[in-house]
Amino acid sequence: MAVTNGVVRATQLALRSTTSAPVVRAVGSRRDSPAIPTASSSSRRAARLQATPPSTRCSPAIPSQLKNERSRRLTSSNSTGTASYSTSAPSPDNKFVYNVAASYIAKGRAYDPSTHTFQFNPYNRVQPPKGGRGKASRPESGQDAFFVSRLGSHTGEVAVGVADGVGGWMDSGVDPADFSHAFCDYMAAAATAAAATMGGTGKPLTARQLMQKGYEAVCHDPAIKAGGSTAVVGLLTANGTLEVANLGDSGFIVLRLNGVHASSEPQTHAFNTPYQLSVVPPSMLLRAAAFGGAQLMDQPRDAEVTRHRLRHGDVLIFASDGLWDNLFNQDVLRIVSRTMTKVGAWESTDRGVQVVPDLRPYTGLAETNATEERAASNRPLKPDTTLQSTLATQIVAAAKAASVNRRLDGPFAKEVKKYYPHEIWHGGKEDDICVVVVLVSEEEAPTKTKL
Repeated sequence: MAVTNGVVRATQLALRSTTSAPVVRAVGSRRDSPAIPTASSSSRRAARLQATPPSTRCSPAIPSQLKNERSRRLTSSNSTGTASYSTSAPSPDNKFVYNVAASYIAKGRAYDPSTHTFQFNPYNRVQPPKGGRGKASRPESGQDAFFVSRLGSHTGEVAVGVADGVGGWMDSGVDPADFSHAFCDYMAAAATAAAATMGGTGKPLTARQLMQKGYEAVCHDPAIKAGGSTAVVGLLTANGTLEVANLGDSGFIVLRLNGVHASSEPQTHAFNTPYQLSVVPPSMLLRAAAFGGAQLMDQPRDAEVTRHRLRHGDVLIFASDGLWDNLFNQDVLRIVSRTMTKVGAWESTDRGVQVVPDLRPYTGLAETNATEERAASNRPLKPDTTLQSTLATQIVAAAKAASVNRRLDGPFAKEVKKYYPHEIWHGGKEDDICVVVVLVSEEEAPTKTKL
């Protein structure tokens, strides 16, 4: 998320035009972008700039049980938000299994699918590391971060999330990765401890509450002096329900039987200025109060919440804007459909696309014991890969290639041309890329799932 050559931040220009006093801009508010004026997009939701009292840099108190839980996770690390719901209720008789993998690459680094991949195992015990987590232990995802965790003590229920550190904070000498990675650490810890943190009330943890818990923990972490991040958080239950809280321009998509079943819309204050959770130092708040200007300090309550009923064979993708700025939803669908059909998980028939009844030969690492010898020999994937990891790496590889392609215009280039036709921007947008893929499998699924 480094600044493009010749960039002039529109927020600075706008503030300078309104006052002769020293300027305090909306720190961390913008993605790194070309010299393009700030304007609202009709295809994206605009919202207010929220001024925050100088007395606080964040939000409310942190639960005591989370203060020392930052590193308890399985992996390192888009007015009030709205909520929408699916009309069909989940069946209590079905149990769903979520097969999760992630892939990632930092901007400017060469992508290696064999090393830039994470396979989630819900049966791994979460152990607090000794001495905490340093930068060297982070995945090579740059300012992007992710987490995958069990939801409470239920190994069949999963929490996932992607956070994208806002690159504008680099202008203030702040590493945006510190915020995003710590944020994901805390959310993973809160998800794992979900049963305890709900106080035995019997009320399930929500995606927005999980985002709130992670944000509060970051706000009270003395090691995080400043920073900001977008976030998309998903909770997947054993009865096949997905709840997503999305704040900013990270996002998710649900693919079903060769079609886009659901997707998120980015939340932006203006072009290339996403909603974001922030930690703002008191000194900056005081300067803003004295000289004018507003900080972008959105809250988890501003996240859009949606709920979805899942089906056997669905593919869920959570990702940072490094994916969505370079590939259209239909591009992602083509990659997934090609792979699912090639390995035989989806079947094209004269009755439409169908899902094979048993996805286990595709979703687990190849077995070596005698009882699974036949299944392993027929397995259409390499022994050290799964279908979900193959999907993740292929999507990241395609997004990476598109980001450095100067001839084929991607979503970001088309947005620039739509609102600023006189600006010259061709090809993709180089950025950190982080993708989490969830392949949904239903136990005792029907013989065929039909479109």
